[in-house]
Amino acid sequence: MKRTAAVTGGTGGIGDAVCRQLAQEGWEVIVCCRSAEEKARTLAKELGGRSLRFDVSDRRQTESSLGAAGQIDLLVNCAGISYIETFDRISPEKASSIIETDLIGAMNCARTVLPGMISRKSGGIINISSMWGQVGASCEVDYSAAKAGLIGFTKALAKECAPSGIRVNCVSPGFIMTEMNSSFSPEDLELIRQEIPLGVFGEPRHVADAVAFLASDKAEYITGQVLAVNGGMVI
Repeated sequence: MKRTAAVTGGTGGIGDAVCRQLAQEGWEVIVCCRSAEEKARTLAKELGGRSLRFDVSDRRQTESSLGAAGQIDLLVNCAGISYIETFDRISPEKASSIIETDLIGAMNCARTVLPGMISRKSGGIINISSMWGQVGASCEVDYSAAKAGLIGFTKALAKECAPSGIRVNCVSPGFIMTEMNSSFSPEDLELIRQEIPLGVFGEPRHVADAVAFLASDKAEYITGQVLAVNGGMVI
C-alpha cells in the first residue's frame, strides 16, 4: 500500500521538485496549492496523485480540504511567500501575509494532520525554512522571522510528537534558482554566487533530495533537525 504525502506550495519551484521526487520514491502525492489550481491538477495527473486547492493561512479552509483528504503519512510544508522591502516600509498587509503563510500556515496544516498520525503512531512532517531563518536577511526581516519561527516550531513539535512515533524535521535551503529569485539582476546574481563556497547556485532538486531523504526509512532515527542545503553559504 502506497504511503501518501501532502505537499503545500506544490506548484512552486521547490514544491514541484519535491512532488516529483516523492512520486519517484513511491509516494502517492497530493499537490496542494492556493491559486494555481490548473497547474496543480496537471502535475497531480502526471504523477498519478491528487490535487487540493486551499489557503494554508486560513485554518478553516485547511481543515475542510486537507482534513478531508484521508490518511496523510507525510506533510511537507513548502508554501511560502516573500517580499524584498525594508522593515519600516513594508505594508502591514504584506508583513502579516508573510507570517500567516510561512509560519501560521505550516502550523495550521500540522494541526490538521497530526490527530491521524498520533492515532496511528506514525507519520512525518518536514518544514521548508530558509538560511535566512538561521542568520537573518536585510530587507527580508518579516520573512526571516517567519522562517526562524518555523525552525523553532520544528524543534518543539519534534519533542512533543516523538513519543507518538512521529518525526518532525526541517530543510533550510540557501539561494535556490526559483521564480522567487528571478528579480535579481545578472550583476547581483554574480555577487551572490561569489559568496557561495561551492561556487554554484542551488537547484530545486537539491532541496527535493533532502526532503526525500528525511522522509525515507534511512532517516528513521532523525527528528528535530535542520538540514541546511546552501552550498556552504551558512555554516
